[in-house]
Amino acid sequence: MKNISVIGAGTMGNGIAHVFVQHGFAVTIIDVQAAQLEKAIATISKNFDKQISKGTVTEEQKATALNNLTTATDLQAGVKNADLVVEAATENIELKLNIFKQIDAHAPADCILATNTSSISITKIASATKRPQSVIGMHFMNPVPVMKLVEIINGYATTNTVTETIVALSKQLGKVPCVVNDFPGFIANRILMPMINEAILSLQEGVAGVQEIDTVMKLGMAHPMGPLQLADFIGLDVCLNILNVLKDGYGNPKYAPSTLLVNMVTAGKLGVKSGEGFYAYTPGSKELVVSNNFK
Repeated sequence: MKNISVIGAGTMGNGIAHVFVQHGFAVTIIDVQAAQLEKAIATISKNFDKQISKGTVTEEQKATALNNLTTATDLQAGVKNADLVVEAATENIELKLNIFKQIDAHAPADCILATNTSSISITKIASATKRPQSVIGMHFMNPVPVMKLVEIINGYATTNTVTETIVALSKQLGKVPCVVNDFPGFIANRILMPMINEAILSLQEGVAGVQEIDTVMKLGMAHPMGPLQLADFIGLDVCLNILNVLKDGYGNPKYAPSTLLVNMVTAGKLGVKSGEGFYAYTPGSKELVVSNNFK
């Protein structure tokens, strides 16, 4: 496996591309927006510089990696020589089904098709292709160059050979693979999102404030980041989408998103990406300031 195509040049896409080129693979990042591709390349270069400053990679390794990185705005051209395609587009089922239908039509017959989805059924995504046995979930964690886990999700038809290949590949990237089966939210988000939602409900009901909730979980439960700060980091819109997937998938009201979360997303308060969520974010500042809405 030498040629990797990554679909989507956002935060997850550029992180996945970074890890693959760092480990010697030829990578093509595909996105319909040329400006997003330019931004992705700049981000990858900047993140390599951070690694150089920490002594984990050299200038020569950065140069070699960037030479192995290309971009494409046309999906057909971008996947035509791929050994593996990793889809990292927005967490939208209809979008993903459309992308996988196109990948299936244009990628080589022996190409493995992976999705970085954090909650959507692998079996459902695979149904858009004529090769469901070659479709698998490869859920990286953010930030991809730093986080060790890759949650590997088997669809109903995924073969053992494909699973074993992706497990070995994940280890080659310096990651720790964990294989799970195809249930809504898999493991990571089936456990994480109800916890985040419960933290938001606690805030909504006035049990405690933003900082108090996060401090309890950081100091009392040894979490590196409180659930409300983590929700901001993930994106409140993403949290809402995943909770809805869980609620619909299991038919259980315990997964229903809190009213406060729904209202914040409706109001455009999405967390770090919008500049405000439970905390307010100033570009260049590392100070954690509670949003005026919760003071």
